[in-house]
Amino acid sequence: MYNFDFYNPTRIIFGRDRLDTLDKLVPAAARVLITFGGGSAKKSGLIEKVRASLGNRSIVEFGGIEPNPRYETLMKAAEVVRNEGIDFILAVGGGSVIDGTKFICLAAHFKGDARDLLKFGFARITSKTVENVVPFGTVLTLPATGSEMNSGGVISYDHGKYPVMSELTYPKFSLLDPVVTFTLPKIQVANGIVDTFIHTTEQYITFPVDARVQDRMAEGILQTLIEIGKITIDEPENYDARANLVWSATMALNGIIGVGVPQDWATHMIGHEITAMFGIDHGQTLAIVYPSIMEIRRTQKREKLLQYADRVWHITTGSDDEKIDLAIKKTREFFESLGISTRLSAYGITADKIPALAEQLKAHGMTKLSEHQDITPEISLKILQNAF
Repeated sequence: MYNFDFYNPTRIIFGRDRLDTLDKLVPAAARVLITFGGGSAKKSGLIEKVRASLGNRSIVEFGGIEPNPRYETLMKAAEVVRNEGIDFILAVGGGSVIDGTKFICLAAHFKGDARDLLKFGFARITSKTVENVVPFGTVLTLPATGSEMNSGGVISYDHGKYPVMSELTYPKFSLLDPVVTFTLPKIQVANGIVDTFIHTTEQYITFPVDARVQDRMAEGILQTLIEIGKITIDEPENYDARANLVWSATMALNGIIGVGVPQDWATHMIGHEITAMFGIDHGQTLAIVYPSIMEIRRTQKREKLLQYADRVWHITTGSDDEKIDLAIKKTREFFESLGISTRLSAYGITADKIPALAEQLKAHGMTKLSEHQDITPEISLKILQNAF
């Protein structure tokens, strides 16, 4: 196991009927900006419930944050923060709203061109970069990204998607009520399951470093998703199934299963380019790319693929190659069982468009991906062609 530092200050409030805790969690004298997305939080009455829970605090609303939050939209919100004297933000939404809110918190008082914040990427933004960060909390409406308990986000700008990472943007708290997610469209739930699954495998199916606790926690999340995935789509008001999805999504990317282990975020980086170029849902792009990565990178990931086959899918017979083949097949079938197609061609993308995706990876500096930093644009092209 590698050396590691672990830090996560986010308070989690989990369960039914917890909105009343907002009054204790948000500073009493705060001037609050509520951020949300395309309007479902408003139409469902959730925003009004949140406002009621905040009591007599001064409240401003900013809606319209996109599913892939755009820099231009977020900068409008940052202007609202400055003009209205906002000193606390409450993000009501899924990962995109929360990611966007993190950027708003950083950009609102940034002394310089806020586009520079997109250039730091995985280098992480520190207090030396941004001196004044607006604190925020979240009310989660869509389990998927884990953004409610981590410090990262992804922002869209100029046909690209940029990671923004900073210890300054951990939520102060996140309220997770599975009931709030009951009305989600099935495709959004399915996308969230896939996103959670891939977050987990990208920290797990790399190469062994004898991190037994992290491995078994990752395997537990994967097995839970397999057990409850179809149930929570078919039975959206099954509280126990949905509660397990919500907590799995949070645990998959709050840092705990990724400490001390190699990580491989190639699926996300390649998937981002598919979304940016063709507008395909994030979860769908991951379901397209990951089975292909397992196939193309089976040699580099061999030991962990065999462990995955054994511990997650309980595949114990056949040759090693047959076990890996079956594990890949079962993974693809699991995604398909959720209603998510796993081939580029299923989304109307023609083979002649694939080279442009590899070129976009190159243009955005994604030339050394994977746990070994050895996935070049040429290998990414093979992965995409195999996913056709």
